[in-house]
Amino acid sequence: MDTLDIANAPPYLAELNAAQRAAATFGIGAAHGDAQTGTAAPLLIIAGAGTGKTRTLTHRVAHLVLNGADPRRILLMTFARRMAAQMTKRVEHICALALSGRMAGAHIAWSGTFHAIGARLLRMHAESIGLNPSFSILDRGDAEDLVDLVRDDLGLAKSRKRFPKKSTCLAIYSYAVNAQTPLKQTLKHAFPWCAEWEDALTQLFGAYVEAKQAQGALDYDDLLLYWAKMMEHPALAATVARRFDHVLVDEYQDTNALQAAVLLGLKPDGRGLTVVGDDAQAIYSFRSATVRNILDFPALFDPPAHTTRLEQNYRSTQVILDACNAVIGRASEGYAKELFSSRSEPNKPVIAMVADEAAQVDFIVARILANREAGMELRDQAVLMRASHHSGELEIELTRRNIPFVKFGGLKFLEAAHVKDVLAILRWAENPRDQVAALRVLKLMPGVGPAAARRALGHMNGSVGNFSALATFTPPAAARDFWSALVDLMKELCAAKEWKAEIERLRLWYDPLLALRYDSPHTRLGDLDQLERIATQHPSRVAFLTDLALDPPEAAGAEAGPPLKDEDWLILSTIHSAKGQEWRAVYVLNVVDGCIPSDLATDTSAEIEEERRLLYVAMTRARDDLVLMQPLRYYVRGQRAGSDRHIYAPRSRFIASEDIDRFEIMTAAMRPTSGDIAEIVEPVDLKAAMRRMWPRM
Repeated sequence: MDTLDIANAPPYLAELNAAQRAAATFGIGAAHGDAQTGTAAPLLIIAGAGTGKTRTLTHRVAHLVLNGADPRRILLMTFARRMAAQMTKRVEHICALALSGRMAGAHIAWSGTFHAIGARLLRMHAESIGLNPSFSILDRGDAEDLVDLVRDDLGLAKSRKRFPKKSTCLAIYSYAVNAQTPLKQTLKHAFPWCAEWEDALTQLFGAYVEAKQAQGALDYDDLLLYWAKMMEHPALAATVARRFDHVLVDEYQDTNALQAAVLLGLKPDGRGLTVVGDDAQAIYSFRSATVRNILDFPALFDPPAHTTRLEQNYRSTQVILDACNAVIGRASEGYAKELFSSRSEPNKPVIAMVADEAAQVDFIVARILANREAGMELRDQAVLMRASHHSGELEIELTRRNIPFVKFGGLKFLEAAHVKDVLAILRWAENPRDQVAALRVLKLMPGVGPAAARRALGHMNGSVGNFSALATFTPPAAARDFWSALVDLMKELCAAKEWKAEIERLRLWYDPLLALRYDSPHTRLGDLDQLERIATQHPSRVAFLTDLALDPPEAAGAEAGPPLKDEDWLILSTIHSAKGQEWRAVYVLNVVDGCIPSDLATDTSAEIEEERRLLYVAMTRARDDLVLMQPLRYYVRGQRAGSDRHIYAPRSRFIASEDIDRFEIMTAAMRPTSGDIAEIVEPVDLKAAMRRMWPRM
């Protein structure tokens, strides 16, 4: 039977809607298969956002068990250990209720993440594949350290140009392994700034594999790689496959090439295989996941896998879903679905057209506080962004207003090392006596450690503020190419008359250093562009630094950390980190071309379609209130004092003009500016008063 109507459904299926029951029961029974032997046809469940996919999957497992399947021969794989444990407990609970507590042994013995199941199988079959059953598993930190040791042994860390850090090397290796793509293609697609190191990385990864094997260790990627390779050998593959009658996989749209290969090895004809996912929420290609796995799944089998859809949404209002459907409905490829809801609230989602990024912050903060006054907790509201640095100005404003927040996905803006670097340069120019800032700046240069930095400052003793004295200091050899340029920079910053040109000048010196010091420089440059835009909204360097110093970067980060349990806090999150979450109110920053889609992700049609899915994921997080922010203009980086150079940003291409009637359009003006003017009075020596508070003994 493909489905059961509610009148004929057993009580444990009564809580499911018709589509969920169809998915939970498909192929189980005499008409379409045998739950005991695992002959159910392959099944793809397309579960739209908020449609109850977890409930459906757990009921399918329970229905298998209650119809005679051996729970010891069911494999349930998820992407989080906690989710696997919760689903297993839910299956046991459903079975216990269905049998009035008489059933024992309904525990799903094989449930967990791909990596956990892989590790278990590899230990079981270790002797057949040349492994020691007691092999150790390197976590990411251990693996990075081993890469670092191998890198040092090969002398790569001593190369004249800075070699990628150990974490970047491991990330490249992991991407290539999981995506099953050649290193050249991996570098071109995901790590273009490391392309020049292709030959050296090939050497490094070969030596890394040899080092792991010599030490009897596997890293996380090996747990999948060895499993996939094991399934390429017919005898081994048959031995493993015979262990499982049914294989069920959650979040299939997030699988990579290795995971898809494992599943095909387990169930070559698809019989007994069920995968659940939503192609419209496939947003993790940067982790080597591929949407092709779910799009191509039915055609892998003959006859093709049966596909069923879950479209009744239990999260959002219908007007929000209408807008979401319009966005994803224009995708070039995918499973057609039309989400619907019984919640018929009248308020449409909002497109807020604001003057600029400063006005965007004002609009969001005002609406957040208004919602709070109306009884909505801060924690029921979330601000989502395409890239972590998009929230920099908002974080500063929230900190200024003492609005607690937590952030998921990327560093908090003011905690980023490269942002602190730039602020330190400005602080040292503003106050040459600031030794903390001075030491940070000096240590930016290659070869300059704490001792050399202190010697340089000692060389300036008696010449505080005279950066020309630095020119006579002999720096370490590695720093000589940057030293004279630093001296010139500091002298120019001290003498500068036009504040808005200072950061432009600073970045001419700093940006090349950033590329040497840090990985992912293009992402970090985006942070500095954001900092520069914030800076140009202040009348002077001292005003800018004072504004930030009221809540120093360290304090801002501490205040924005995990709050106490009895406190309320706002959520800031990248869209990637928000997947699977929901809030009553959701605000999406910078819904304009260049941000969504990112101008770094428009080279191919596949990248553009993933950007569409990102916006869709962001929109489907909202239950009651959805606001898409559209700043009309962005100020141009590096503009001179008094300049109003800017660019106009068009609304995201993913919101078609034909669909605009699905939104309420709101407008907001730019925040007013005003200067603080103080009357000049006779000077008072307050510093002397401070000293008198602590008389010397």
